[in-house]
Amino acid sequence: MNRSEKATFVTEFRDKVKSAPVLYFTDFSGLDVKSMTQLRQRIKESGAEYLVVKNRLAKLAIEELDLPDLGDSLLGPTGVVLGYDGPVGPAKALADFAKQHDDKPVFKIGVTDNALVSAEEIQKLAELPPREQLLAALAGALEAPMVALASALEGKIQEMAGVLDALKSQKEGEES
Repeated sequence: MNRSEKATFVTEFRDKVKSAPVLYFTDFSGLDVKSMTQLRQRIKESGAEYLVVKNRLAKLAIEELDLPDLGDSLLGPTGVVLGYDGPVGPAKALADFAKQHDDKPVFKIGVTDNALVSAEEIQKLAELPPREQLLAALAGALEAPMVALASALEGKIQEMAGVLDALKSQKEGEES
């Protein structure tokens, strides 16, 4: 890369980091080109992007941004996941890919909404159930009290109908 290509990369990378609320830094050593292509595809399907970056250029790109200090995370081979649709999808895609490829790539550190996230916390995010399943569980939790209320009200209505029937029968018995 010549100087102008480096400057262009830094500017473009900085813009991508600004627009991505989720960043995961990984060590991709040990993956071949075919595996990297598969990884990029899976990450893309999860609503994110995977870029291999030179550490020095990545440091230049993020030094002017309001991000926490990444410390020693930008050492060795570094790949960056830029998540645009939330933190769980990309974490799950990366973790699932790593399970099938000898635990590679390895999470280094993450940044979500300008807060540092450890590799262990990213792994916990990856273990969350899918969004649809969580929404279904929430809907079920919200539905249960309403069903109980409806059942209780229905019971009272039936009880009232029984009382009214008894009164009607009693009135008919008095009139005859």
